Amino acid sequence: MSDRRPLMPKATAVWLVENTSLSFEQIAEFCGLHVLEVKGIADGDVAHGIKGMDPISNGQLTREEIKRAEEDHSLSLHLAESKIDIPEVKTKKGPRYTPVSRRHDRPNAVVWLLRNHPELKDSQIMRLVGTTKPTIASIRDRTHWNSANLTPQDPVTLGLCSQVDLDAEVQKAARRVERERKEQQKHLEKGGTLLPTAQTTVPPGLGPQPSVEILAPRPAEEPRAETEAEEQARVLARLREMGGAKTEETSE
Repeated sequence: MSDRRPLMPKATAVWLVENTSLSFEQIAEFCGLHVLEVKGIADGDVAHGIKGMDPISNGQLTREEIKRAEEDHSLSLHLAESKIDIPEVKTKKGPRYTPVSRRHDRPNAVVWLLRNHPELKDSQIMRLVGTTKPTIASIRDRTHWNSANLTPQDPVTLGLCSQVDLDAEVQKAARRVERERKEQQKHLEKGGTLLPTAQTTVPPGLGPQPSVEILAPRPAEEPRAETEAEEQARVLARLREMGGAKTEETSE
């Protein structure tokens, strides 16, 4: 069965039932419907009020293709190639839609995310549960109007997001944290190691001090041995002093 389907499949099935002799199986396969649904269209039990749409006039089928399938009911219908190349429209992904019945659970999901995945940015939490930045800030600061009654609940369990989306956001945040850690480490290595405070702190009022080289005290010199001549001279000097002292005593 082909993945391509005609525009407005039920309206196309109504036209094929009314205007061709194709089998129910052929119409069901071409339009992507169940055989019983096509039989219900033929019996008038299904598709009340739906006007048939001609697939030939809008270029989805050719008369030759219909005739070929009418002659052999084992063949399948194939969509005609479009003559107009319609470019794919890329729509910007907006905030996730949250059903009304689940919107009161969003604050509980935010509490769970803030507690279990603090590395997530506010923008990531907004994408996951469809909340607003002021709401996240009030829950983080405990200024939310219902802060006392909030309980952490997994947003996947609540049906606010899928496990695939949650894992993708967590992995993205982990890569960002690792990248920031490496950049900070590289910056510290580039800046060098900081000196101790005792070496960099200058007492107030002194201003910048010039570098002073502190010399170690010289070791005490050992006494030199006295020569024989020096010893004789010392003894003679001592005798003269003693002789002088005695003369002064006699004169007195």
